[in-house]
Amino acid sequence: MLWAGGMRLGTARILLMLIHAAAACEFGPVPYSVTGIVCRMTKPAALLLNQETARLIQAAFKNAKFPNITGERSMRLLGTVAYTLANIQVSDLSIEQSEVELKENDAIDIAIKNVTAFFRGTLTYGYAGAWFLQLFHSVDFEIESSIDLQINIKLLCQEEQVAADASDCYLSFHKLKLHLQGDKEPGWLKQLFTDFISFTLKFVLKREVCKEINLIAQVMANFVHDIAENFVRDEAIGLDISLASDPLIKANYLESHHKGLVLYKNYSDILSDSVFSPSLLSESRMLYFWLSEHILNSLASAAFLDGRLELTLRGEKLQALFEFEDSEAQQKAAHLIFQGNSYNDSVAKVWSLALPEIALQPEGTVVKSLVAVEISIFPPGEEPETLIRVDTSLYELYGFQNDRSIRNFLQRMISAVGIPEVISKIEPALTSLMNSKGLHFFEIKNPEIITRKRYLIVQLDFSFPNHLLLKFLKQTF
Repeated sequence: MLWAGGMRLGTARILLMLIHAAAACEFGPVPYSVTGIVCRMTKPAALLLNQETARLIQAAFKNAKFPNITGERSMRLLGTVAYTLANIQVSDLSIEQSEVELKENDAIDIAIKNVTAFFRGTLTYGYAGAWFLQLFHSVDFEIESSIDLQINIKLLCQEEQVAADASDCYLSFHKLKLHLQGDKEPGWLKQLFTDFISFTLKFVLKREVCKEINLIAQVMANFVHDIAENFVRDEAIGLDISLASDPLIKANYLESHHKGLVLYKNYSDILSDSVFSPSLLSESRMLYFWLSEHILNSLASAAFLDGRLELTLRGEKLQALFEFEDSEAQQKAAHLIFQGNSYNDSVAKVWSLALPEIALQPEGTVVKSLVAVEISIFPPGEEPETLIRVDTSLYELYGFQNDRSIRNFLQRMISAVGIPEVISKIEPALTSLMNSKGLHFFEIKNPEIITRKRYLIVQLDFSFPNHLLLKFLKQTF
């Protein structure tokens, strides 16, 4: 007779199967056509991440909730022997080796070899003899075990996001020794209980450890999704990273395809003509991101609608802008515009007049935008005054309409200095934004951005940031 929660586990498995079935994703006939973002992780990256598997496995063993194991057995002369193993906990655990393999269109196989684990708890036993003799004992026990662990993780789509199923889990025991303390003559008792408790122990340990590993895999998938979702959101602007198709497992890489539609207030975004194909990405780097031109245009549109495409220059920055060339035209323009006022009392404001357009080509990225420039002075103790405004859609000047020399100078200034200045502002702003999302914790190696017609590819190598794993373990346990 054995009771260790088997009925409860069976019910849980049935419920889990029903949840999986209800949460399955449905995709259109051509899922790649609605793919805006793709993430490909190659086998070298999987091998790197596998180095951290030991911590997760240790967490699975230590946080598994082992139920009390109760059983009984009829024995000659002793009568019926009943026993209970209670308060089972893992005290020491070490992992010698971990290997990972990607199986084509199937699963991520993780082989954990030579796991040495010690389980401790309390054994209570009693028996009623043929002559109404009743004896009861309670002793502490320690179980020394050597285990190999095989986990086959499948990547699924549930509720339009990547989910991990690690229910295909096996434990192989090379050693299982029961040590009893607190008894003067434990020799025969140790042999007795080792014989008929070992099978029960193996069953319960396998069940509870594998259940905990499956739970960790699911929680880890949600954790990574939440980090990614936060990474692609800044205040009111975000990206929909819902899956556009089922996750893909190949012998040399894992790949996920996401819609990537822009989320911003009432902004409506639709993508139906994506040019993505798996053949567009290689396997020589650890990590690849593929982005559609449509996504970049939508982000630029949302930034425009959110009032972010503005730039203000003053002081030394403004002086450098107007003194980029030492010429008579420059001196005349500066004198006429600023009228002797100090650059420190002046402000130049640059903003976009219409939705910008981004075109990706093999030669690079082309950004088309109509902008306005307004220069104002703020003399101490006086009201602000607008000196000049330039509309680059027609290069119209308000304030010096008839002076062609100023117009020509401003055209040259915007082309030679203004655009580089805007770009120089964008770069640190993007770096600051990425760092606020935790990118600076990664050791990124040799990043490259490759532009092609209607898409770009970011490819890089990296070192795993241990702080993310520690954060996950802290939040989970």
